[in-house]
Amino acid sequence: MSAPTREPACVEQPQRERTRRRVPWPALADAAVMTMFVLAAFLIYRPLWEDLSSGYLQHSGQDQNMWEWFFAVTAQSVLNFENPLHSSLQNAPLGVNLMANTAMFGVGIPLAPVTVLFGPTVTWAIALTGGLAGTAVAWYWVLSRHLVGTRAGSAVGAAFAAFAPPIISHANAHPNFVALFVLPFIVLWLLKLARGERVVRNGVVLGLLVTYQILLGEESLLIAATTLAVFALAYTVMRPAQALEMVRPLAKGIGVGAAVSLALVAVPLWWQFFGPQSYPGLEHGMRGNDVAAFTAFATESVAGTEHSAVDLSLNRTEENAFFGWPLVVLMLGLTVAMWRDVVSRALAVTMLVMAWVSMSALLIVDGEGTSIPGPWMLLFDVPLFDSVLESRFALGCVPVIGVLLARATEKVQNLNVRADWRQAACIVWFSALTFALVPIAPTELTVGQRGETPAFFAMGEWRRYVDGGSVVVVPLPSPGDADALHWQVEAGLEFPLAGGYFVGPGSDGEGRYGPEYRPTTYLLAEVHETGQVPEITDDDRDNALDDLRFWRADVVVLPIGDSEYQVQLRETVEELLGRPGKVNRDVWVWDVRDVAGSAVTSPRAASSSG
Repeated sequence: MSAPTREPACVEQPQRERTRRRVPWPALADAAVMTMFVLAAFLIYRPLWEDLSSGYLQHSGQDQNMWEWFFAVTAQSVLNFENPLHSSLQNAPLGVNLMANTAMFGVGIPLAPVTVLFGPTVTWAIALTGGLAGTAVAWYWVLSRHLVGTRAGSAVGAAFAAFAPPIISHANAHPNFVALFVLPFIVLWLLKLARGERVVRNGVVLGLLVTYQILLGEESLLIAATTLAVFALAYTVMRPAQALEMVRPLAKGIGVGAAVSLALVAVPLWWQFFGPQSYPGLEHGMRGNDVAAFTAFATESVAGTEHSAVDLSLNRTEENAFFGWPLVVLMLGLTVAMWRDVVSRALAVTMLVMAWVSMSALLIVDGEGTSIPGPWMLLFDVPLFDSVLESRFALGCVPVIGVLLARATEKVQNLNVRADWRQAACIVWFSALTFALVPIAPTELTVGQRGETPAFFAMGEWRRYVDGGSVVVVPLPSPGDADALHWQVEAGLEFPLAGGYFVGPGSDGEGRYGPEYRPTTYLLAEVHETGQVPEITDDDRDNALDDLRFWRADVVVLPIGDSEYQVQLRETVEELLGRPGKVNRDVWVWDVRDVAGSAVTSPRAASSSG
């Protein structure tokens, strides 16, 4: 006997029910949560969006100039079908290895049309705002679909993972630590492999995800991998039998993923580590988190102040451990309360270990050094780890705390008790969440005004002086003053600059910020900082000519009014070159094409040869 044919559900239900099935409430809840994430990200960057023409994130240092330059150069490479991994527009004549810098090709290449049409500041704003919103949405999707059974818990966990104080600190200047939307899916696909689901196919997907994350930010990938390794080790110790069952599918899937990823990024990685202007590592010294930082409040948080993090952090963009004492108390309480749950216990151990790793080789407590060693004692000279600020490993705590908060919310909402007791428990729990999270909620980031680009560059006057050589801006652009990069972008990226802001090899081959300083660079930097004009010797003049030849300089430019000690800088340059400068619009210029050519020798060399 055949089964009766069922009518479609829409035929059986009244019109109101049919409408409800088309747009079920969970979908509306998801849309509402994701919209709130996008709105929150926009509100944090609202001042920047309202002044894209001249707005500058006040606490970004020189990083906004650097990142906009990266995006502009990447877009130019895409537009002209050039190699995006290297640029000769900075650090003339050696250039810059962009793969060995945080050029963020995963954003710069897809958004190249936006950069070309609207400028790199728009791309910068999209990368930051979209990074925050995208990370929150990605974590919400993974949590609500695969890890947590309640949308409220998923929303709480995702919001923390994207908007926690350490992330907002980096949101001032580092989009590579803001755009973390691929990492939740890497976690998800690793879980699928651990469960043995379609190992080869999921391994391929994992490889594609890792490839894209490499093009977004390798440092955040390393921190995430370290966090996952700590969790895997903790879970293995707690449940060795179950962990052993996962080894084979995980190993196979990760092997497939590694092969896929390596095939796709082999050339960029070779260029990064062995190409022109590459370097093996970047030494930062010991920069661990002070234990007291974990209970303090970040600058850009509701409870923070201008000075709340000054004594406990490197700068505004490196407040990596400021979770606030209410959250620290809550997480310690959760660790005890959820200890019997194996996954939560492994997460709690991971959180504590990553916090410990970030405290450097020897613990520092409220500014005082101790003799208590930390795990960094074993990691500080390990390849790859040696290029990372150890304080940044506290970022590994952020998603772990987010998942723990999501799991705790789920457990409270699903307590197997009477309804009125469950309601009371929810009131207590959400009150505790409010007490812990509201003080560290992010505030709007401060945006100031960037200086105007000198008309000499903006109006194209530089073309009268440049015949394929470089422009030497006084003082030379450096990690401390990179406005010249913005001027170069405004001028259409049509000439190379001596100096710059990037990471490249120093004289010892190790990585350093900015170019290796030449004698004239040092001399001009000293005048710029002190206002004292030194006695210029023949050696100084010889060095200046040698440096101009090395830079293949066509023109030396001193913007009028850009430096407090402009008069002293002008006098110094005139003494070095033996000629007065000329005013062109809003800059002093020295045409050095006649003295910096390869056929010209210095006065001392000429007299000695005679």
